[in-house]
Amino acid sequence: MVQVCMNGSRGAGDGTAVPLTPSAVAESAAAAVAAGATDVHVHPKSPCGRDSLSPGVLTPVLTALRERVRVPVGVTTGAWAEPDPAARVARVRAWTVLPDHASVNWHEPGAEEVAAALLERGVGVEAGIWSGTDGAARFAASPLGPRVLRVLAEVTDPDPDSAVTTARALLAELSPAHGRPVLLHGEEGGAWPVLRLAGRLGLATRIGLEDTLVLPDGERACSNAALVTEALSLLGNSRMAQAE
Repeated sequence: MVQVCMNGSRGAGDGTAVPLTPSAVAESAAAAVAAGATDVHVHPKSPCGRDSLSPGVLTPVLTALRERVRVPVGVTTGAWAEPDPAARVARVRAWTVLPDHASVNWHEPGAEEVAAALLERGVGVEAGIWSGTDGAARFAASPLGPRVLRVLAEVTDPDPDSAVTTARALLAELSPAHGRPVLLHGEEGGAWPVLRLAGRLGLATRIGLEDTLVLPDGERACSNAALVTEALSLLGNSRMAQAE
């Protein structure tokens, strides 16, 4: 599985390739899926470019995406979009159009309550476990752990020289992750080294303009589709190397 992470916390200052509006997100997602992505993760943006959990912001994004792609679509529930945990839960309960899944960062205050609200509404939960946090320990003790869709092992170390070591340490912390599937990914300078590691370990992964703006050779990526194409090429090479 290769998920495309469309935009993340990036904004207009990160270049025109980063899709921000519903129509731009849908167009970029369609190209990424055509390139081989099998899942979509998006941060819906308010008109001023801020991540939002508001039903009025989510609905046009999800509607536009579902008109263009036939793969599961997920959104963020990051605390930066709604800092108050009770308000975050209220937002989830007010959604009028539901995503297939939503990521919940387990180190954030209110994570259990947000995850429970999502599950009550039939939305799959991606448990975001960030390196450098107590998320793995909290998740290990969570009664909701066996019910999540998958675990997002998020390597926040941006250093290409140390990100793989950080990733292996995070995976060790997560074992056995309540028996749930693990999606491993990195960010910035660590994005490509961690993706290669995911390929070697046979884990699901993700790539997109949320995680990196550049291709493995350092060239600026022109689209999410270009990143997905490169990722699938690298993952294919990894599988071939393992078979030899």
